[in-house]
Amino acid sequence: MLVRMRRLRKNEKIRELVRETKIDVSDLIMPIFVDENIKDKRPINSLPGQYRFSVEKAIEEAKEIANLNIPAVILFGIPKEKDEIGSSAFKKDGVIQRTIRGIKEELGDSLLVIADCCLCEYTTHGHCGIVKDGKILNDETLKILEKIALSYAEAGADIIAPSDMMDGRVRVIREALEREGYHDVLIMSYSAKYCSSFYGPFREAADNKPAFGDRRSYQMDIHNAKEALREIELDINEGSDLILVKPALPYLDIIKMAKERFLVPIGAYCVSGEYAMVEAAARNGWIDRERAIYEILVSIKRAGADFIITYWAKEFAQMMR
Repeated sequence: MLVRMRRLRKNEKIRELVRETKIDVSDLIMPIFVDENIKDKRPINSLPGQYRFSVEKAIEEAKEIANLNIPAVILFGIPKEKDEIGSSAFKKDGVIQRTIRGIKEELGDSLLVIADCCLCEYTTHGHCGIVKDGKILNDETLKILEKIALSYAEAGADIIAPSDMMDGRVRVIREALEREGYHDVLIMSYSAKYCSSFYGPFREAADNKPAFGDRRSYQMDIHNAKEALREIELDINEGSDLILVKPALPYLDIIKMAKERFLVPIGAYCVSGEYAMVEAAARNGWIDRERAIYEILVSIKRAGADFIITYWAKEFAQMMR
């Protein structure tokens, strides 16, 4: 027997030497939920180990994240006031705007700040766009998204991340940023965001459950792959610098196809349901939690993701130390 594949697996040093996929803390982005209604931090029941933070505590959390050499955070806001058009999302002194300024004052360029750009957390109806007669209006929503994006850029965000899945929103945001002189602000588009059952815990975390219906008329159909490639190509052509696939694990094939086809950085969002399943199974003693976390993140990287948004970012950084 001349070929013995096991020779390449004989011990850890050999396995490390020939390892095809390597994952590092520098690949990860940590989400932060900022709640304007609290003064400290509050646990999120459906996401064990995760919290909502006040603005002040979110800034402290960002410092901890930066000290772990995690390169970026992505911010989600829970405002005091909601209305039909999500006007709290583009207030100059809004919850996310104040958080961005605070993080940048404390940390400067040592931590990238990504601002999720959507209406769902700020509207009374919980949808990602303007609603009229039970229908989510596309073009009317773009005007609000433009205001939100500009307010985040003015506050100092490094990256604007539209997650609404309205048609044409990348072009509108890019043109607005260019017009107002924010030439260096990046856009990370949620280009392939599927209407997934894995978002459940996030609904509690961000307080954005739809008051009626669902999001199938604007988020992607779970059955389609070629459509995702069309969405990604359109967003790149409209000016997106980075692309995001969401969720991650059920859509590893989409990540792989996107990585092979496009020359822009491709990211993946390891979403709340993926996190919660592992946490629940581990609490029941059904899986080795740390090994499962590592294996999941490696699988996403192996599929082709250049970066991963994950609730395990802090813990992974601590594990690697």
